[in-house]
Amino acid sequence: MKVKATVHGAISLVNAIANKKGATLGIELKVEATIDTSTGKGITIQSENKSLSSRLINKTVEKIVSKKDLEKNKIAVALNSEIPLGYGLKSSSAISTAVALACAKIFKPKLTDQQILLAGVEASIESNVSITGAYDDACSCYFGGFNVTDNEENKRLHYEKIPSELIAVIFLPKNRNRGNLKNLKTLSAIFESAWKLARGSNYWNAMIINGLATATLLNSDPKIITSLIEKGAIGASVSGNGPSIAAITRKENEANIKKVFSTLEGDVIVSKVNNQKAEAHEV
Repeated sequence: MKVKATVHGAISLVNAIANKKGATLGIELKVEATIDTSTGKGITIQSENKSLSSRLINKTVEKIVSKKDLEKNKIAVALNSEIPLGYGLKSSSAISTAVALACAKIFKPKLTDQQILLAGVEASIESNVSITGAYDDACSCYFGGFNVTDNEENKRLHYEKIPSELIAVIFLPKNRNRGNLKNLKTLSAIFESAWKLARGSNYWNAMIINGLATATLLNSDPKIITSLIEKGAIGASVSGNGPSIAAITRKENEANIKKVFSTLEGDVIVSKVNNQKAEAHEV
């Protein structure tokens, strides 16, 4: 049997590291995982990106596929991703979720959304790809829309769709250095306030507060966040633990936002927002 799963990326509204509470929103950049099973044994991975964590993918497969089924099935995983790896755009959550969803479609079609999500989250922790398991990231990758979560409890506390006319203008800096993530705990009260705003649907102010705090703590320049707001972004933040910076805006402000980023060394990508749930089908 051969199944293809499509899962989208996401960006941060509130970083979950300080308090294990996060908020994210879905974007249209996507990952496709194709799982092909045949008689035999072993997991093979095919991907253009060599820095991909094969440990994460193996762990995810093992979370869904029973030992008995692993003994008699050769599982070939082929990955195709539009999401740049290692920039805070939730590539590993999208990949682990896509692999879990495709495996579930073949081996355990009755699994719930939550069980599929937890397979990826647990695999992320066990393979050291994520500190919190990134349940907030996984939710927006899987469901699309706005998601506000408690990562310690793996609970989604609030969800709604994103206005579809919005776009994300994302800057990928040439310098990939990230700051020390332990520093995020210094401002845990600020992240808590931002999270409460997001929980009350005040997403853009939550994102701006998060952006100013994370930029200050993780080697970015907080002035970039204020410049983006001045030029028409309704929300802007370092995404995840960086180094990417994302601005949410309307199409007519795209050129102004790009101008802010044009003074910096790096690349800019533009993505629509995403409200579409992940899906898997036989191919």
